[in-house]
Amino acid sequence: MRRFYVTTPIYYVNDVPHLGTAYTTVVADALRRFHALDGADARMLTGTDEHGLKLERVAKERGIAPKDFVDEMSAPFREAWPKLDVAADDFIRTTESRHQSWVQDLWQKVAANGYLTLGNYEDWYCVGCESFKTEKELEPGNICPLHKKPVERVKEETFFFQLSKFQQPLLDFYASHPDFIQPEGRRNEVLSFVEAGLKDLSVSRTSFSWGIPVPGHANHVMYVWFDALANYRSALQGADSYGDLARFWPPYAGGESVTEGRVLHLVGKDILRFHAIFWPAFLLAAGYTTDQLPTQVFAHGFLTVDGQKMSKSLRNAVNPVRLAEKLGADAVRYQLLRAIAFGQDGDFDHGALLERYNADLGKNLGNLLNRVIGLTVKNFDGNVPARGVSTPLENELTGEVAKLTDAARAAWFAVEPHRALEHTFAIAALGNQYIDRTAPWALAKSTTPEDRARFGTVLATLFGLLETLSRLIGPSMPTKAAAMRHQLGLEAIVPVHGKSQVPSGLGAIAEGTVLRPEGALFPTYDKDQIKALLDELVPPKEAPVTEEKQAPSASEATPSVAPITAAVPTLDESLPAVDYDTFAKTDLRVGLISHAEKVPRKDKLLRLEVDLGEGKPRQIVAGLALTFKPEDLVGRRVLVVANLAPRDFGKGLISHGMILASGPSEALVLPTIDASVAPGARLK
Repeated sequence: MRRFYVTTPIYYVNDVPHLGTAYTTVVADALRRFHALDGADARMLTGTDEHGLKLERVAKERGIAPKDFVDEMSAPFREAWPKLDVAADDFIRTTESRHQSWVQDLWQKVAANGYLTLGNYEDWYCVGCESFKTEKELEPGNICPLHKKPVERVKEETFFFQLSKFQQPLLDFYASHPDFIQPEGRRNEVLSFVEAGLKDLSVSRTSFSWGIPVPGHANHVMYVWFDALANYRSALQGADSYGDLARFWPPYAGGESVTEGRVLHLVGKDILRFHAIFWPAFLLAAGYTTDQLPTQVFAHGFLTVDGQKMSKSLRNAVNPVRLAEKLGADAVRYQLLRAIAFGQDGDFDHGALLERYNADLGKNLGNLLNRVIGLTVKNFDGNVPARGVSTPLENELTGEVAKLTDAARAAWFAVEPHRALEHTFAIAALGNQYIDRTAPWALAKSTTPEDRARFGTVLATLFGLLETLSRLIGPSMPTKAAAMRHQLGLEAIVPVHGKSQVPSGLGAIAEGTVLRPEGALFPTYDKDQIKALLDELVPPKEAPVTEEKQAPSASEATPSVAPITAAVPTLDESLPAVDYDTFAKTDLRVGLISHAEKVPRKDKLLRLEVDLGEGKPRQIVAGLALTFKPEDLVGRRVLVVANLAPRDFGKGLISHGMILASGPSEALVLPTIDASVAPGARLK
């Protein structure tokens, strides 16, 4: 028996479900669905984080009790996820008694082992982050770099967790479990942070009361991160039809023989340190052994929308539920899973969503299904024909599909849903190519027994390919997968523990199976429909009004209409036109940033080491520092002008290339490059 337990962060209820939370939740759901399909005893957890100073203050401002406030704010999260076809097994709230009791037990174990001491603490506190900040972590003016708001000076009695004692145990754990932190760039960041030295951590508060009480100290409430992180384990109390839910946590208690157990935490990169450092340290302090820690913490990047950072001032926040209601949950899920390499920053482009929907879902998979069903209805009364003798062409197709199904399965295991879907839809493309090569419409016109038998073989082969696809798309698009199987005359797949139902090549549909055609699985959008949808879904971009320039009058104003693609700036007509031969001399390459650091006394500059597939990384100096932190760039793919003459920035700092980006220095946007593109690949 293989077990798989995947979690999202519990979402702080100071906001509503948005694109970022939807992204993490959809990925977790797709992973759970895949592993269940593969025979694992799989479970997914999500929920809400409901304690802290911020929530206490907002509740007070509204004149209601904190519990009433968080009840109101938690409900939209619970209600949103089913509308995105998310089927979480559990939804935990930190205000539940099952959680509180487990966290207090964890606290008592840590205290009994001597890792909590009472003292006083004074430092800068960010209410938005619900954490203390050192002056080194703040921007000038004591501004939180994440929330762009002033922090507060806080002095209070507190319990200290002796985090410093776990520096070496954590480093030893990371060394013996190299895959614990992913992706690799984030792992390196955590290693550097821990190696620099860990300070003891303040883990209780007396300045507010909305939190879980510290056992034996009624005037103290627990630090929200000590409280929140414990949800991953507190949710596994009690029993279900298969036994104690604790079986999902190491050492995997339960009666069956466990061949593999995996506890996977999906988190945003902004909260990686809490999960990769604090959480295992808390567990070790409570007496857990290293084999009882989570298997992996996988940090994903940040999302932009239509090439811009999400911002209230830009009014470009995306309501994922509204988007799903308009386009269907499967279309939204597919774009989130396919367009963004998990672990890297990515862009959610509305225009690209509709283009990919038409290309991948409508014209590739949907068209394949329609063509095959249409030919069968017309020539075999809607019954799957018998398969005749296979030719080398069928054998070739079978071999290619086997390779792609294996690659898709491996990608799901590696938490690479974008690659899993890339391989899946390559199978659909093979099916359409096979139709073009075999020309079944011509075979349909023939009356010879040989051609009739050949016609049956072609269609039977295609039905086997479609059956495979109906399984592979299930984790990403469960509703469409069920609809596809219905049209193929098949029953929905019910996961079975211990039995993998992930295909390993071409499937099969029994001769005589009655098809149930119901029209296009993925109706495509024409240009007018796309424009209308974008006008409706994409908020209009409004230019800011400044004191120097008044806003135009109503008679002068131009109606604000959302463009199909990102707005293109006015061309600089002072620049000369470049002929093709001149442009062809530019060598544009894909580079992978392996190291990044600030250049001393140069506010805008970062020194980068970039892999261009040359065996040794290049040094490139780029003016990215006003937008990006060095650690945010490690592991990112970028576009590089590789044959630019070296530029000397002084004191031996030479740049051997240029990174391409757009926008002002304070809000640069890097092109999104698929993770499947190898470093050094040339743009053509």
